Amino acid sequence: MEQIILCCFDAVRMLVLLWPLAVLSIWHPGLPKWVDRMIHLDSTILMNLTSLLYLDRSFRTRQQHLQRVSAVVKTEISSDTMEVDITLSPRVNSVKPSKTVAITDQATALAQAGVPVAAGSLILILQQCAVIRLAAGEPDFDTPAVIAEENGISYTPDQILVSNGAKQSILQAVLAVCSPGDEVLIPAPFWVSYPEMARLADATPVILPTPISENFLLDPKLLESKLSEKSRLLILCSPSNPTGSVYPRKLLEQIAKIVARHPRLLVLSDEIYEHIIYAPATHTSFASLPGMWDRTLTVNGFSKAFAMTGWRLGYLAGPKHFVAACGKIQSQSTSGASSISQKAAVAALGLGYAGGEAVSTMVKAFRERRDFLVKSFGELEGVKISEPQGAFYLFLDFSFYYGSTVDGFGAITGSESLCRYLLDKAQVALVPGDAFGDDTCIRISYAASLDTLQAAFERIKEALASIKPTVHV
Repeated sequence: MEQIILCCFDAVRMLVLLWPLAVLSIWHPGLPKWVDRMIHLDSTILMNLTSLLYLDRSFRTRQQHLQRVSAVVKTEISSDTMEVDITLSPRVNSVKPSKTVAITDQATALAQAGVPVAAGSLILILQQCAVIRLAAGEPDFDTPAVIAEENGISYTPDQILVSNGAKQSILQAVLAVCSPGDEVLIPAPFWVSYPEMARLADATPVILPTPISENFLLDPKLLESKLSEKSRLLILCSPSNPTGSVYPRKLLEQIAKIVARHPRLLVLSDEIYEHIIYAPATHTSFASLPGMWDRTLTVNGFSKAFAMTGWRLGYLAGPKHFVAACGKIQSQSTSGASSISQKAAVAALGLGYAGGEAVSTMVKAFRERRDFLVKSFGELEGVKISEPQGAFYLFLDFSFYYGSTVDGFGAITGSESLCRYLLDKAQVALVPGDAFGDDTCIRISYAASLDTLQAAFERIKEALASIKPTVHV
């Protein structure tokens, strides 16, 4: 408030001093240029005053909103009414929103309310009472509506947050909803960053193993047995990195029924690979299931389906309360996403639903590569396979070779030593499964040409032939 009082005083003082000069400058254009500069300074002070007044109101409104520590909303699930815990992490309440973002948000609200928003001088401000939107460096085009209307779910613009990649979107979501001591349930194999993001939020990752015999899909009974009053977030990734598994709708519905019985439990649905999927498998957004919209944070992006990894553009969609909290964190870290990347994303969306023919061609190539690898590795002794239904990874069980000793290398004790051996012997770089929570497996990416994959397989086959597996009883 002290800043607002001082700003008001400065504004009044400058108006008293400069208003006569402003009038004279209109009648006498020949006045020295310093008069124009002083008038411009006056307009800047007026702009600061307007911004601070609205900023103060915005801060007070947000503060009142975020102080509801145990707030809940009601969600309809079938014929029953269930309360969803929308409590935010204390860290969100401790962070002040960016002033530039707050001012820009207020300017947007004014524009939507019909107040003219334009760029100009003091004369424009006096004549039109317009807000000059110079607070933040944002592109002046809207987020494409296509993003908000796919998969049987819809969102308004204030329920979507565009970030510098899906990875940032996921981290901000975890930080926003998880408090110290909360538990984050993560089916394994998992993307390597999920557990570490939980730890960054001072939460505890609870790993839920899924066997290759079940295509690495979560057993609802296992999920229910691991839930407690500390359970805050369930992370699902479908299609999956690293396994390529796709959750069928019926299984997701079973999981949703369990989630519905636990008011504190939210779901983060990582759907970054949704358009890289192989028929007859189909993609289901978790938020589209009955009663799940209010408790689901959906993350997606452009890196995978549109081959735009280096462009770093992703987005989070969900209830406004949670998205606003994520936006608060982002406002003090990276602010908005690159305007160049957003322009590229608009071009990608222009290709049509699911990327149109361009993405369809890529998916066809991925499927051809997958089929080659599944057939080839299926012919090797001891290798267990779960055929991926999406993404572009193969997660193979090579534990048959563990416990062996290789002349000139040493013991093969697990996925890491086997990967080091294959890199040394075959010059093929693979990722050990222990990084994904399953040491029995190794991840192979087939985001490479078929010729490259064929050459890699021959090298791996030759290197494995040099290993004398331990006899398994």
